[in-house]
Order: sequence, then structure tokens, then C-alpha cells
Amino acid sequence: MTDTPATPEAMLARLKQSVQKSGFTTMLAAQPLKCWAGESEILLDLRPELTQHHGFAHGGVIGALADNACAWAAASVAGDVVTSSYTLHFLGPALGERLRAKGRVVRAGKRQATVQADVFAEKGEESKLVATALATIARVER
Repeated sequence: MTDTPATPEAMLARLKQSVQKSGFTTMLAAQPLKCWAGESEILLDLRPELTQHHGFAHGGVIGALADNACAWAAASVAGDVVTSSYTLHFLGPALGERLRAKGRVVRAGKRQATVQADVFAEKGEESKLVATALATIARVER
């Protein structure tokens, strides 16, 4: 699985270009912080329009963040990818100022990668694990 930039800075630049082409990710305003060597990290300010009726981050937002963290971690070792499937487990209410997702490739093969992501709710210096995901990410063949 190749087709990835040669440096962490080049990979992050490619990812930021990709984000600009994704209307949904742009709407979320997710900020890629890291995308290299099978790992990713994303930060998302938790705005009122991203919450549900109790004030917690909406499950769809958490799922999207976990999905992106998995796909971006896989892209750092596989090139152009799409999510084939993912399973998301909510571990507690996501209440805070921001969400942080960290993705990690568990195993990468020629056509697909298995990736894990953890999503944390943060308030000040406090961080709480609120969800975990396991995804199958497929390489896009052109």
C-alpha cells in the first residue's frame, strides 16, 4: 500500500486539501493535527449546532469524527481510501469544549486496512474517552 507523500508535512498538506473538497468535513470544521505513519489526530470545537437535546455531542458527529480519524490514519499508509465499514461504541456522554479523535492502523494489507479510533471529549485540561471505533478502510483502485 503506497501512494503517500514522503514527509509528515506533505501528508498533512494533502489531507487539508482533501478536507476542502469535502462539504461535510468542511461544515464540521474538523482540524487535522496529525496524519502520518498509520496514525491520525483530529480536533473539533464542539459548537451548539453539533449537539443533541441534552447538550452532548450528537452521535452522528462522534461517528463522523471516528470515521475520519480511521480513514486518515489508513490514508497515511495506503494513499487514497474510503471507509468500507465501521463499528462505533459510545462509552459515555460527550460533553465539553471540543472533541479529539485519534486513529491508529492495526493492520494494513494490499487492499484494506483495519483501523481503530478513540474519541475524547475535552474541557480545559480534562479529557474523557467517550467512544471507540473499529473500521475497515479500503484502498481506492484507479
